[in-house]
Amino acid sequence: MNRLKNAQSPYLLQHANNPVDWFPWGEEALQKSKKENKPIIVSIGYSACHWCHVMEKESFEDEATAGIMNQYFVCIKIDREERPDLDNIYMDAIQAMGLQGGWPLNVFLMPDQRPFYGGTYFPNKQWKALLQNIGEAYEKHFEQLMESAEGFGKSLQTSEFDKYGLAHDELQLSKLELELIVKKLEDQFDPEWGGMNRKPKFPMPAIWSFLLEYAQVKRDDTLLHKVFFTLEKMGMGGIYDHLRGGFARYAVDGEWFAPHFEKMLYDNGQLLELYASAFAITGDDFFKEKVVETVAWLKHEMLHEEGGFYAAQDADSEGVEGKFYTWTYKELESHVGEDMDWLRKLYNLKYPGNWEEGVNILFQTKAYDELSSEEGLTKNAYIERLNKLKTKLLTVRNQRIYPGLDDKILSGWNGLMISGLVKAYLSGACPEALSLAVKNGEFILRKMHDSGQLYRSYKNGKAYTPSFLEDYAALIRACIDLYQATFEVKWLNHAKALTDKVIDDFYDKEDGFFFFNNPRAEKLIANKKELFDNVIPASNSMMAKNLQDLSLFYYHDPYAEISQKMLGAIRKLIVQEPGFLCNWASLYLSALLPKAEIAIVGKGALDKARALQSQVHTGIVVAASESVNENIPLLFQKRADKEGNALIYVCVNKACQQPVSSVSDAIKQIPDLS
Repeated sequence: MNRLKNAQSPYLLQHANNPVDWFPWGEEALQKSKKENKPIIVSIGYSACHWCHVMEKESFEDEATAGIMNQYFVCIKIDREERPDLDNIYMDAIQAMGLQGGWPLNVFLMPDQRPFYGGTYFPNKQWKALLQNIGEAYEKHFEQLMESAEGFGKSLQTSEFDKYGLAHDELQLSKLELELIVKKLEDQFDPEWGGMNRKPKFPMPAIWSFLLEYAQVKRDDTLLHKVFFTLEKMGMGGIYDHLRGGFARYAVDGEWFAPHFEKMLYDNGQLLELYASAFAITGDDFFKEKVVETVAWLKHEMLHEEGGFYAAQDADSEGVEGKFYTWTYKELESHVGEDMDWLRKLYNLKYPGNWEEGVNILFQTKAYDELSSEEGLTKNAYIERLNKLKTKLLTVRNQRIYPGLDDKILSGWNGLMISGLVKAYLSGACPEALSLAVKNGEFILRKMHDSGQLYRSYKNGKAYTPSFLEDYAALIRACIDLYQATFEVKWLNHAKALTDKVIDDFYDKEDGFFFFNNPRAEKLIANKKELFDNVIPASNSMMAKNLQDLSLFYYHDPYAEISQKMLGAIRKLIVQEPGFLCNWASLYLSALLPKAEIAIVGKGALDKARALQSQVHTGIVVAASESVNENIPLLFQKRADKEGNALIYVCVNKACQQPVSSVSDAIKQIPDLS
């Protein structure tokens, strides 16, 4: 076994028996490179990555290939989920080289960590030739490689502020500019299959969450229906696990049909929140179905006994991608018998298979209304019959060999799931979701937070790797959401304490944004800032929204000033490229139309808060207390009526309207863009 045998990461442990002399990232490997004057191979991947497994089998398990790697290089394996800071640095390097990024990510470094070449997946023959060429070039053409490394090193150290031409302009916002942002996004929609008009298709929750918020405050029913159309197509597609719930990471085609089968916690947390929001607005049972089933998947397959959620499930089982999830026609027929005819219509099943290797992916293209009508059944009767059949097939599937489980617990990804669970609860779709969310929040703060330090990873009873901005930002958001679900002040206090820690450790006063890594924690070749919203929103956009909300709860102007400064600097970029800045666009919306600060105090306050939250789904922060104890500044000097019954105060920019006792009257006081 190599040095990875003592790792916690399932991904690193997968490589512990490779003949490659792998090191984890750390001083031992870096010093060995300098002492022996050998270049470094940094190979980055993650447990659920299909092509990472392929390259391992082809190359890293091959004695001849390992011999070349060990002869010429110091070899370092990194789990990108444990060290996203290093992944960010070297992904930037690959893109600076004009190459397409992805995983596995294989980068060649000088002993001082500066990259000079790299790529993603290499077939074995090509990889061996590349290793030989670079090994010989390092010995014979060192100066040329050093020159290349110096150039890429300078590129990496260019600040994002300068790289993207940001400037601290005066914050000027307008309805017309926001309409332009939305129009640019709409122009990229796929009118036939939903989502953005591109292949492969990623869910990109931040896009649809922003558009859902905008459509509500604009009272734009046409846009709302476009968003719902995308959610319907995703929820019907093969990207969704129709038997157990939960979404795969993306579809390789443009129809949501064939997924890359791994399920990631971060996707499902955000999609849970999105589908719960859709259910809250529409009351459509289809959206509720996705919420309830995804929570069931989370509870049965992703829940650690202490209350944390695991990171991911692999795409592969028994060495075959998607084997756990797909079915031959004969196999289904043997289990469902006479029900096969209507099941075939529901999931587009074909005798020779609707996918490769003669197997079928469950893929729904017609809505339940249409399908039930064809069968001469009511919709409810059709779904009842379907659920019985799904239970039977799930029982059969559960006898199969499961895909690999990445059983580490990541604080930031758990934070995203907490927010999804809170929304599942507040929407009324899944009452049990709140208990899961609270237990998860308590677990993180009990087991992954110590003496003011949050940790990113937890496994085998141990928290390790100090957290990055992503973790803090997602957990702060989760604590804010938990407060608005429970109205227990401890959650807001946790959010504020974590925020103050972030400002102390990650904030760059020079350009007004936050570093992804704590620059004082470990010296890296570059300290990066994450600005663009991707499948996970940018950690800076999450922090900017957190600061905005906490400034309302605590009436703390410095938080608002940092948030506004960030928005002012990136505003032009949002307008130019909204597709990868939609969480920022959400901040733009709530700065243009300030969130209503709602305080409810007195007997019945919590019930009124719940009633209000069930009818208003965006553009508000809510604080509530049954007693007049002024536990947070938003509640200061707010009083109940003469009988002690709750009054509702709707305030905007700290200016409060006349308090009212009915939820309907309070809703009339909330501003919108229509």
